[in-house]
Amino acid sequence: MTATIGIDGNSADYPVRQGSVGPEVIDIRKLYGNTGRFTFDPGFTSTAACESKITYIDGDQGILLHRGYPIEQLAEKSSFLEVAYLLLNGELPNAKEHDEFKYLITRHTMVHEQLATFYRGFRRDAHPMAIMCGVVGALSAFYHDSTDIHDPMQREIACHRLIAKMPTIAAMAYKYSVGQPFLYPDNSLSYTGNFLRMTFGVPAEPYVINPVVEDALDKIFILHADHEQNASTSTVRLAGSSGANPFACIAAGIACLWGPAHGGANEAALEMLRQIGRPERIPEFIARAKNKDDPFRLMGFGHRVYKNYDPRAKVLGEAATKVLDTLGISDPVLDTARELERIALSDDYFIEKKLYPNVDFYSGIILSAIGFPTSMFTALFALARTTGWIAQWTEMMGDSEQKIGRPRQLYTGHPRRDYVPLAQRG
Repeated sequence: MTATIGIDGNSADYPVRQGSVGPEVIDIRKLYGNTGRFTFDPGFTSTAACESKITYIDGDQGILLHRGYPIEQLAEKSSFLEVAYLLLNGELPNAKEHDEFKYLITRHTMVHEQLATFYRGFRRDAHPMAIMCGVVGALSAFYHDSTDIHDPMQREIACHRLIAKMPTIAAMAYKYSVGQPFLYPDNSLSYTGNFLRMTFGVPAEPYVINPVVEDALDKIFILHADHEQNASTSTVRLAGSSGANPFACIAAGIACLWGPAHGGANEAALEMLRQIGRPERIPEFIARAKNKDDPFRLMGFGHRVYKNYDPRAKVLGEAATKVLDTLGISDPVLDTARELERIALSDDYFIEKKLYPNVDFYSGIILSAIGFPTSMFTALFALARTTGWIAQWTEMMGDSEQKIGRPRQLYTGHPRRDYVPLAQRG
């Protein structure tokens, strides 16, 4: 199948490629050579920049698949490390592969001892994302044996190190901000349980892991593990296309994720719910959201891709109730969220504009109940998304069609003009 594009009376055919699911794409790589024209697509909303086998999203139907598996099934039945193996290797592991992968990741959780000194170079009030950007980028200065991107073994070691060390790095960022000593990893614990202990435990007493909290946080990690070619993933791929080492690429992804329009949305959603305060005030804020002259916006609703209910939001809605019930927390924010969700799903304004709850709507409630400050929310997002980033980077490194990223532009500045000496300028 081909698509014909005609300009100035001349036309050319372009191949139409079909994926395993999803819309067909028109291969326009020869468009400039044939016509001297580029396409104009701000935000790349209609452009496929790569071919991938990792994650598929159908925003209209509210579908999210990792290697073909629905996210709801993975969140209910799987663990984060199993999902990490799936994203990296393409298939769910058997029992032997699962045990070997857990062993590999567990044995890489320690970070170089000199990194503790590196942390002390930051101010105590530094944002955790600022610290994570710096520390992850600095890993290439500590692990020279896994920076050769042309060596498959070194690439694999770098992948394992990044997945394993990210919880340690994030926990150390939190500990540093509150003035508490760093805790070394405990290899007897699960990936998520170990992170909870490193974050909230202290050397003076044993830390008891609440299994409901551990399960909820593991679900949050699974639901944030990958999300196709979003801004931060595209940033990782773009950095990787230049041949940068994997630690630098993931640091670039962290920097992009830090933006409030991307990774900071769960913090904004929680702040909005706290601003509303109680269910009876919801009509007032919905009226404000509908008012075009009011800058207020309902956070946690709508999504760049999803035009239906975000499948991740349902999982976290149920998890939020379990966590608050288990911890004995009566939080009016959760009551407000439930009522706001009910009203929005039945309100013609929201239905018409396809503004459904997204993953950020409930994740902030859960993280806050567990005890994380809002400044850590995006850091936890980065921890989980590292798995997706590294899977995407690995896939890109094996893609024979991969080229260094080089978007073009629609130039609207001055045409060529000659230099005028300073004395002659009016």
